[in-house]
Amino acid sequence: MSAALYLLCHENNSAHHTREIDRERLIVRRGQSFSITLQCSDSVPPRHYLELILDEVVIKGRKERGAGDKWWFNEQQVQNEILLTVHSPADAIVGQYRLAVLLMTPTGHIFQETKKVEFHLLFNPWCKDDVVYLPEENLLQEYIMNEAGIIYMGAWDNIKSIPWNYGQFEDYVMDICFEVLDNSNNALKNSKMDMELRSDPVYVSRIITAMVNSNGDRGLLTGKWNEPYTDGVPPYQWTGSVPILKQWSKNGIRTVKYGQCWVFAGVACTVLRCLGIPTRLITNFSSAHDVDGNLSVDFLLDERYDSINRQRDSSWNFHCWVESWMRRDDLPKGNDGWQVLDPTPQELSDGEFCCGPCPVAAIKEGNVGVKYDARFVFAEVNADIIYWMVKQDGQWQKIRVDQSGVGKNISTKSVYGDHREDVTLHYKYPEGSKEEREVYKRAGGQVTESTNDIAEPLQLQLSIKHADCVGVGCLFLYCAAHKEVLRLRYDDYVRCISDHNQIRVKAVLEALGENKPIMAMANIPLSRPELLIQVPGKAVVQQQVTAYISFTNPLPVALNGGVFTVEGAGLLYATKVHVRGNVFPGQKVSVKLAFSPMRTGVRKLLVDFDSDRLKDVKGVATLVVRKKY
Repeated sequence: MSAALYLLCHENNSAHHTREIDRERLIVRRGQSFSITLQCSDSVPPRHYLELILDEVVIKGRKERGAGDKWWFNEQQVQNEILLTVHSPADAIVGQYRLAVLLMTPTGHIFQETKKVEFHLLFNPWCKDDVVYLPEENLLQEYIMNEAGIIYMGAWDNIKSIPWNYGQFEDYVMDICFEVLDNSNNALKNSKMDMELRSDPVYVSRIITAMVNSNGDRGLLTGKWNEPYTDGVPPYQWTGSVPILKQWSKNGIRTVKYGQCWVFAGVACTVLRCLGIPTRLITNFSSAHDVDGNLSVDFLLDERYDSINRQRDSSWNFHCWVESWMRRDDLPKGNDGWQVLDPTPQELSDGEFCCGPCPVAAIKEGNVGVKYDARFVFAEVNADIIYWMVKQDGQWQKIRVDQSGVGKNISTKSVYGDHREDVTLHYKYPEGSKEEREVYKRAGGQVTESTNDIAEPLQLQLSIKHADCVGVGCLFLYCAAHKEVLRLRYDDYVRCISDHNQIRVKAVLEALGENKPIMAMANIPLSRPELLIQVPGKAVVQQQVTAYISFTNPLPVALNGGVFTVEGAGLLYATKVHVRGNVFPGQKVSVKLAFSPMRTGVRKLLVDFDSDRLKDVKGVATLVVRKKY
């Protein structure tokens, strides 16, 4: 008598929301049953019974519902085959399993055994008993199923966005996600203990934040925050996570160069969504990095108002991390829900460059003793900024205190479309409110009087008009009734432009007879040119379409070394199209690219253009890919 096992991959994967990952392999979610069939050449002898072997563990059959914390199955005779319904616990370990079916004699001996088959088990946010359970379907469609994202960047008063291809269901991505877990320091030190802990999303997500960066481990990405990037890919050139994951795996677990915060966060979002943990990418504008934990960011200036190199605290125009949704059974009540996870390597946490998960609810209430890294995250969104002048005799003079300059317009992509949702009030009470200052004090901050609230005899204001990449930008300085106008041409500001197309301006006013100078700062945002993408005709799966991509050089100088990078989940893998020769001022450059969509549905085609003088020009087009008729 021979027996064969059939995994019903199409049916199971559809029911478990994993069909987009793979249609040929069995991929299921914990806490939800799945079905397999056993076909026997002959009928089962009387009083014989079935057992399942799952990774060397025997699973018994039951006629009624078994214990929720155990694997179990029931069986049903259907024509000439046996239908087995397998039930996994909602806290099962995620990963790869091997399964075989045994036909046992009445005396407990093996009469027949099938070949072992493999399947993968993921977290299940659709299951109410799973700690990552998220009850609203529209949130699940965005935070698990959506492969196209938007990342916000720029400055709090000039918010820009770029598209990002998460691609969590692209070929081989799930396998690479488990490969990432297998190469963590914990897994390499004690694989058995690491595997047992993979039932816990708190543990798994924390490992992911450590492994997305390569500081101190075999992680995915090396961070770099300034030119040159000649031995790798500049951070602003990436348009999605998939090429990074594939390059890391293909090159033998070697770190990929280079990333910055939004790249780290984008890759983390891909991995966490793929594993089944609801995740969204967050941008915190005017984000603080408080090194010494005093909940203030101290900037040191010399008597000429130049920055002093020895300072360790810093502030960023924006900083990106992710939030993942989970129940925190390891913490007191009130800490469930969204958890901050920051994969950018900033400070050590328990000896690793990782951060979180930290409950957003704890940050809002100033409960900075909560696991993990709550004090650091609290400072990122709520630190005070203090400017000090260091005199020649070593004395420090406080010249400005800003209590509301950190943690502005905290943003994420809306579940209702491609627009921004502001989540600032999830992290903090309204700036300047009594509750906000009380929380700051509860967190251990030294409450100081803000110079923003002190009546000054002289007020300095910076105003910017006509700031763009072309021609002239005007900078206006107002002081009482006096106005100064500074005109900036391209030649003046070209050397001062950051990777994010911004110029930081600092102005200081010293008045005769006044001991205390007045200082103001502003960011000059430079607009990017428009990148036009057209895909004419209807898009049908596995049938060729052509994308036409163009833009016009807005600068008064020629561009050299131009390259378009094109990718899109379900459309095509990352592809580079090089531009021949120079692109002169005012010249329009056009390229075309043919590809065949791989999967149906609403898809995003992402394009990036970079050259020697103009970088990080992004564009996106939406395609509806239909089935073949």
